[in-house]
Parts: sequence; structure tokens; C-alpha cells
Amino acid sequence: MRLVNVNYLKEGAVLARPVMNAMCQVLLQAGVKLTSSYISRLQDYGCEVVFIEDERLADVEIQPAISTPTRELAHKTLKQITGYIGTGRDNALPIDQVRTAVEEMIEDLLNSRDIVGNLTEIQVYDEYTFQHSINTTVLALILALAAGYSESRLLELGMGVLMHDVGKIKVPDEILNKTAPLTPDEFDQIKKHTIYGYEILRKNRDFSLLSTHVAFQHQEKWDGSGYPRGLKGTEIHEYGRITAVADVFEALTSRRVYRPAFQPYKAFEYLMANSGTHFEPKIVDSFTKNVAIYPTGSGVRLSNGLRGNVVKQNQSFPSRPFVRALYEENSPLLAPIDLNLAEHPSLMIVKVENE
Repeated sequence: MRLVNVNYLKEGAVLARPVMNAMCQVLLQAGVKLTSSYISRLQDYGCEVVFIEDERLADVEIQPAISTPTRELAHKTLKQITGYIGTGRDNALPIDQVRTAVEEMIEDLLNSRDIVGNLTEIQVYDEYTFQHSINTTVLALILALAAGYSESRLLELGMGVLMHDVGKIKVPDEILNKTAPLTPDEFDQIKKHTIYGYEILRKNRDFSLLSTHVAFQHQEKWDGSGYPRGLKGTEIHEYGRITAVADVFEALTSRRVYRPAFQPYKAFEYLMANSGTHFEPKIVDSFTKNVAIYPTGSGVRLSNGLRGNVVKQNQSFPSRPFVRALYEENSPLLAPIDLNLAEHPSLMIVKVENE
């Protein structure tokens, strides 16, 4: 299978993975042959990429970072919490469900054959805040696993990250979803979501103090220019420093109402450009070693003119994946060429082409 931008889909292409909404309900099943109507519907839904079948890449396996049941549980939990807060039950949140959802995430990641991870989930653009919180939790847990966290610390971090944006429930939707630039007053209201989240979570005794501080500190920056308190360096708890990196990467690689999604490698460039200012360098370095820069299935162009797809992640060098070349410029090769870019230092990925 390979990853294709919906704008380049052709009639007759066959879906290799299902397209789901935020509640993990299948909108288009794997095996469906795409028609012009289906392609238009995918575009209308806001779906940016899909996996399609390709016999040249039939052996490519793409394991989701977390299972569909786990994602569904996390989504239902966040939706239920929204209902609790919306009806004034801030001090009686279903913390046991949050714990269970995070435990399932941790178990999925611990059992993963590919901890580098492929976070490309084929879902339509809806209920962004819930999906953002889930994906940010997965990224933060991957970083924590790489740092050797115990299961108890993984759980403590994960519960905080899953709830890190809970304060946005108190911010008006018209501000959260505004496509035009925010006014200073509107941005001040956005910034208050960290305080709102902290205040909501600390009312719940079963939520640990350190987990609570993830909501409070995830917008703080390494150089002290963040909010709400302008903390600097190690004044920010490590949970907050990890979440800051995961939060920004996930936000950049997701489609928003005011911009398209960044390619993962572009988001990596942003993290590296702001290492030492916005983000702790050690965590950015760990991120680049433990999260796939070029997701499996992505179409890529190499510096020697060969074009093909990423077929496997390289555990030692995520920026140097295994690539199967299928074309030389626009001419099909007589036979595919498999390349481990870690063994070809002169070859570079110069462009991502999900066509």
C-alpha cells in the first residue's frame, strides 16, 4: 500500500485502509474502489491522504501507533469529560476512564513491533481537539518510553497529556475556530486554557499533581517566553517539556481551519529551528530519533532522481528510512530498487510526493 493525497486520487484506485470519522466509525471501508463521487466526498470531509493498494508495495505493513479500540475508548472518554464540564461537574470527572484509556495506549505501544511509529491515521477532519489530544499523548509516550520511564511514570505523564487541552472547553468556539488572525484580547483568552485546565483537574483528587501540571505548563518555553508563568528551562517539569514538543509537532502536522497540514519533515524542521529557545534540545534530539520523519507509505523523490515510497522505518536512523524506488524521474523502472538510506549517505530525500 502507499499513501496518496486525495487531490491526486484516480478513479479505480482501491482503498487499502478504511477511512473513519473521529468516533472510529467507518465511512469508507478498505477494499472500496474509488469513484469520482467517493473522491469528492473525501475532499468534502476534509480527508487529506488515504492509503491505496499497489501491487508493487503489497508487502508493506503499516501498523497503527495505537489500535482502533484504544483510540475509540480515548475519544469516548474525552467526549464524556466534555459533557461533565459542560454541565458543571468539574470536580467529578471519570478519572478511572482516563486511566484505563492511557493504560491501553501504553500497552499498545509496548507491544508495537515498530516503536518509531507511523502516526498517519486516515480520518476525516472533525473534532480536532479530541484527536489532537490523543495523538499528542501517543507522541509524548513514545518520547517517555525512549527515556526509560517506568510504567507508573508513563501512566502519570499520559493521563496529563490526554487532558492537557481540557481547559479549551472554557474558551468560546468562535475563538478556537477563528480563521482570521486573533486579536490581542482573543489570544489572551486562548492562553487562559492552561489555567482553566489546571483548575479543572486539581479539583479531582484522583488526578495526580504532576499530571495536573501538564495542562498548566505545556505552553511554557525553554527560554522563558511561554505562558502562563514564563517559566524557564528546568523550572518547567519534564512532563511539560515533553508535552510541549509533542503538542507542537502534532498541531503542525494536522489540518486546521486556517491552514493545511505540514508534512512531518517540515514540522521536524520547525522543532529543530526552535530547539534551545522554545524547546529543550535533549527532547528535540530524542524526538528526531524516535518518531518517523517520513511515514511508511509516503512517496518520496531522492537526490539522484529516483522516485518511490518509504516501505519501512529504520529504527536507528528515522530520517534515513528504507525506500523502494519505482521510477527514475517519470519513467517506470524495469524492476523496483530497494534502498536502505542509512547505507547510502550520499542519497537524500529531497521532496515528499504523495501522488
